[in-house]
Amino acid sequence: SQAQVSVLITGETGTGKDVLAKYIHKQGPRSNKPYIAINCAAIQNTVLESELFGYEAGAFTGADRRKHGLMEVADGGILFLDEISSMPLDIQAKLLRAIEEHAFRRVGGTNLISVDVQIVAASNRNLKEMIQNGEFRQDLYFRLKVVDLDVPPLRERKADIPELVGFFIREINMKQGVNVEDITGRAMEKLIRYDWPGNIRELRHAIERAILF
Repeated sequence: SQAQVSVLITGETGTGKDVLAKYIHKQGPRSNKPYIAINCAAIQNTVLESELFGYEAGAFTGADRRKHGLMEVADGGILFLDEISSMPLDIQAKLLRAIEEHAFRRVGGTNLISVDVQIVAASNRNLKEMIQNGEFRQDLYFRLKVVDLDVPPLRERKADIPELVGFFIREINMKQGVNVEDITGRAMEKLIRYDWPGNIRELRHAIERAILF
């Protein structure tokens, strides 16, 4: 079913892959179920497995009680795996098995825990290159990219800049309690001419700074 398929979102840093993941959740059949996000690059490799799958009491020193992993917490909903390219190969293998079996074991556990989770993964690195270098599992790649969404960088979609600027001004007005109504034509021209290596995130910061100062 549509609600089950894995989605892989690729694109440069700052293009809004996380925003697209949230949109998929909000518009999809799982919108009233959990949306759990984890940034694989921000978590130590040794901790990532227990973050994803949880652990049983006594699984390792300091594990004094059972911990539910994010895969369990996301049951019925969506688990967003950002920066999936940072995931070590041994955990990639466990993730693949969990996706295929709709079940996993906690660290230190023997019981299979069944879950119904839709996986949305994002990568700003070229996974095909990583596969060739032996850094990413090809079988996991194909399992993740049932639906493949590539988010183009902002320099390739400059027609979107005016609309994004308007959106950010409204958003920051509300957040900061200010009332900036518009932007001069000259300023907008400069924004459109610039190539935005940091993409939408950089544009948002620029607007926020402009409004603050």
